Amino acid sequence: MDIHNGRFTAHSDKPLVLFLIGMRLNNLLAISKWWPVAIAIPPMLHELQQNKDSGFLWQRTWISGRNIMGMQYWDSFEKLLAYAQDREGKHFPAWGAFNRAVGNDGAVGIWHETYLVEPGKSESIYVNMPRFGLGAAADHVPAQGRMAQAQTRMQGTDS
Repeated sequence: MDIHNGRFTAHSDKPLVLFLIGMRLNNLLAISKWWPVAIAIPPMLHELQQNKDSGFLWQRTWISGRNIMGMQYWDSFEKLLAYAQDREGKHFPAWGAFNRAVGNDGAVGIWHETYLVEPGKSESIYVNMPRFGLGAAADHVPAQGRMAQAQTRMQGTDS
């Protein structure tokens, strides 16, 4: 990853979608319940990264204790939903398998949150960082002039 020395921010003229998704291993001993969920994730991410028309822009995954969380950026909510509902894609059968194998038994928790990130309604700063988060999903621009301060970044460039 290239480190971009100096101050940068993210800029997009169109809305983007931030999708947080995760799982929690509620019962660590129930490997037969959570392992299939865990190994279903990488093929889905690979499928999305290979399909440039999917609307999938960027992602990172974190593991913390019993929790695995993915942070994803998409170019639209409609494309996110289309992927989730695509019967030919990797997600749809994985979701069905989860419901059949785990359902409501409590061994594995899953969750997601979806946010619309509208132009001029978010702000970011990246100092001496590789492209990351919104700065990897949107344009990565120097934080200079109007974009130097958090208050004016939140207002966007057209205010």
